[in-house]
Amino acid sequence: MARRPYNPNSLATGIVGCHTRRTVLIMTSNDISTLLRNWPHEPGKLNVRIFEAEDGRECIQLRIELGVVQMELHGRPDGIEQEGCSSLLAMYESQGIGEGLSPNACRQLREEGVQRSHRAAALFALSRFEDVIRDCNRNLAIFDLCNTHALDEQDTIALEQFRPAVIALRTRASAEWAVSLENTTDAMASLDEGLEILVSLLGDEAEHSNEVQLLRGMKEALVPRLPTSERVDLQERLASAIANENYELAAILRDEIRLLRD
Repeated sequence: MARRPYNPNSLATGIVGCHTRRTVLIMTSNDISTLLRNWPHEPGKLNVRIFEAEDGRECIQLRIELGVVQMELHGRPDGIEQEGCSSLLAMYESQGIGEGLSPNACRQLREEGVQRSHRAAALFALSRFEDVIRDCNRNLAIFDLCNTHALDEQDTIALEQFRPAVIALRTRASAEWAVSLENTTDAMASLDEGLEILVSLLGDEAEHSNEVQLLRGMKEALVPRLPTSERVDLQERLASAIANENYELAAILRDEIRLLRD
């Protein structure tokens, strides 16, 4: 899908007051005092911008209280190649795992994932939703890699606590992207898919999940904007879900139909 300018009145993003802009930055000194004075830190806001480096590539800068964090837009956020590959994950995908992932290898993958999660949050604030989805998918690939190939049992589960949050962020980005393209139906379908995954993943804990509640809140904001024909489509999807014994999806669709009636 082609990107359109983000409409700040679309859905509540969960980002508290973001400030974004694009600039060309040329550094002539190691002293960044002028940069910091020209871009003051604003408490309570996510201050992030895209800028063009001297070689023309796009980078991301995040203003924090004590300075500026700079990240590459592609590959590893810190820009450090791993044996000729764009990231540690890409290296393992290219070269294979061998006998498994050692505790040190898992630690390095987790550190790469943390970098990517920071970039995903910045990209969300910049409305670069397709890039958010990319980073979420890459982090989920790290989770799967460690879960399947870690030699230490502790490393197989270390990242699983973060899986719901990454799934929720990916879902929000997909829904916001669809809304920015004025495609409410696709946005609702993205939220349904994300909720189905979370409910299946969390089981009885789903009702107490912040991620599930957040996505449901986004759905409620979208329902009044659905076209009339959507009611018929929902009824058909509900019947199909019940016939296929997909009761998690059926419960989600019933909630949608109830909201339409309200």
